[in-house]
Amino acid sequence: MSLARPHGTGWRLDAACPVGPLETWLDRLRTDSGGGAVALGVDLPLGLPREYAQRFVQTNDFVEFLRCLYARDDEWQNFFHVCAELHEISPARPFYPARGIAGMTRAAHAAAMGLEGPSGLSRRCDRATTSRPAGAPLFWTLGANQTGKAAITAWRDVLLPAMASAKPPRLWPFEGGLHSLLAPGAVVIAETYPAESMRQRGLHLLGSKRRQSDRAALRPALDAALAERGAIPSPALQAEIDSGFGEDASGEDRFDSLLGLLGLLAVLDGSQPDFIPDDPLVRQWEGWVLGQTNLPLQP
Repeated sequence: MSLARPHGTGWRLDAACPVGPLETWLDRLRTDSGGGAVALGVDLPLGLPREYAQRFVQTNDFVEFLRCLYARDDEWQNFFHVCAELHEISPARPFYPARGIAGMTRAAHAAAMGLEGPSGLSRRCDRATTSRPAGAPLFWTLGANQTGKAAITAWRDVLLPAMASAKPPRLWPFEGGLHSLLAPGAVVIAETYPAESMRQRGLHLLGSKRRQSDRAALRPALDAALAERGAIPSPALQAEIDSGFGEDASGEDRFDSLLGLLGLLAVLDGSQPDFIPDDPLVRQWEGWVLGQTNLPLQP
């Protein structure tokens, strides 16, 4: 995670660091805020595809779904168990596949779940726009272009216990606009997407974000993006930017973490709108990517 704290009229940014024990993560953020509000952007899906939710979920919205899932003792208690084969898939066990096998397609995945087609696996914000390609559907768990494993870990180990606690976090956009949710002592969680944030900042990566040299080539543009936000990097963060976020495999993660943070700060300071589509199912079930204003090309 990358941290920003108010500093004068702008922000002071620290280098990315490990999240630490998940069971105490949100409480530690509250403590570190000194009683202030915490805006937490997470690079993972928050929400359910509308066709799936309307056909199979017996709650009023996504927030209630999470609260109810925590205490289930029926077939839904295996919700996070990834299916190895198609015949194991059901609405109560939607995540797939555990490994690469023959017949492993998203169309087969959707059919096994009882959806009309593979588009039923995607939320509206997952679809391609004029500025970026489509994101991975929520329940897919294999390959580089997948978010299912991140959703499993975050929902199971962070969100579900937190929603059942005495101080549950608030979830954007299901419970309101970002600024209206940021009360003292509150933790507000919103979905961010580094690829979306990078395009919003006008950053053009020539090559692959997995290569240190390609990330390092973005240093002047990243410095300018920080200055635009009134963000002062710590010496450690500036060293990360100058070096292309290091040569180890986690350099890509540190790079993405900073991009997500910049997108969050842009909405907090008002330079990027707190946009939510005029679509009841987005607010009720699917969620949205913070700062995204482009609607999907596919209806």
